[in-house]
Amino acid sequence: MIERTIDKKGQILLVPDIEVNTWWTNLGWTDEAIMDAYHVHGESEQYHSELKADMDVERLPSGKFETNELVLELALIAYNILRMIGQESLKHKQADKRLVKRRRIRIVLSNLIQFASHITEHARKIFMGMGCSNTWRYAFHSVWQRFAC
Repeated sequence: MIERTIDKKGQILLVPDIEVNTWWTNLGWTDEAIMDAYHVHGESEQYHSELKADMDVERLPSGKFETNELVLELALIAYNILRMIGQESLKHKQADKRLVKRRRIRIVLSNLIQFASHITEHARKIFMGMGCSNTWRYAFHSVWQRFAC
């Protein structure tokens, strides 16, 4: 139960606003099990939202089922690869100081995939320069070592 005496704009309410969250079910579960299932459902909705918004598959490209099925399968493969990269980058604390359990796909794309660098070829070797100001360079290096080598 939540009782609010001030609204979101800072206006003091004459009569308090009371909000009550209730769940009705006939499953026969305990209260804790029902709340856990509710939170797990919310977490799965976040993954679904990431897939749609961050991977840009909100609108499918074709009216043909087979084409859309292929697009979704390719998006799912890319999504799983990006999730693996994000989970691996969590092992490096230098890039992001906050304590997080997972990285959003948008963060992985912007900070570990689409960043400025420059490629140099010298003495039959290829070097990638990321610059000293890129705080994600150590996380990128560890992900590269984990998956490429």
